[in-house]
Amino acid sequence: MKIYVFTREKGKIYDLVTKQIINSPLELSLVDDVLNCDIVITIGGDGTILEVAKEAAELEKPLLGINTGRLGFMANLETSELTSPHETDWLQRLKNSDYSISVRMLLNVMVDNKNYTALNDVVLHREATSRLPEFAVFRGNHEVLKLRADGMIVTSPTGSTAYSLSAGGPIIQPELECFMVTAVCPHTLFNRPMIFPTNTPLYVRTKNVSAIVDGYVVAELTVESDITVLKSDACLKLIDIDGNSFYNSIHNKLMRPLK
Repeated sequence: MKIYVFTREKGKIYDLVTKQIINSPLELSLVDDVLNCDIVITIGGDGTILEVAKEAAELEKPLLGINTGRLGFMANLETSELTSPHETDWLQRLKNSDYSISVRMLLNVMVDNKNYTALNDVVLHREATSRLPEFAVFRGNHEVLKLRADGMIVTSPTGSTAYSLSAGGPIIQPELECFMVTAVCPHTLFNRPMIFPTNTPLYVRTKNVSAIVDGYVVAELTVESDITVLKSDACLKLIDIDGNSFYNSIHNKLMRPLK
């Protein structure tokens, strides 16, 4: 089995993981890219997964995240599980396909006539010196929402535990297929996040905002523009070694103080 290990910064955990793979008697080997691997392993937090998620999804490579950050709802293997007394159990389970797969939908986002893929969300946020922008949200040809706010988030179920959660959005079972729209600091007394099925595109009409896809600014929209959000044909297959890791993460990382 060929494994690609991706991390932003190589350190002790990267050295430990690669050493365990190289020294394993399970006929495992390291490769240098997603294309030629059987499994992708990321070392970091959810942000590290976002960097490689699109490529892994398009090439249909399952991905295992090893969490070295504070939070981590997608990176479900903790560093404590890499050490004794059963330090190579996780590799044995990978080799034997003794794990479950969490299939995550991706978003296809069109901004300024360019296409982007998002695992978490697209955020439309006002520029620092601009007036409060107006956002109109359409489902197909039907306008469903119009308000003024600092920003608007269109998120996937996976992204429901990211920025949308801080803006008051609910947590969504990550294997579901839906869009959620959450306003950021809306200027209204009556506002709630809205959830939509994925069989019809969403459009957000606005101006004087930055368009941010999975944390990266992709456009500065100074004139009125329509941002289109559809369900992507690709999906990400996240490896869950222990099963039920999403709900364990919710309990351990949101219901308790941060470590």
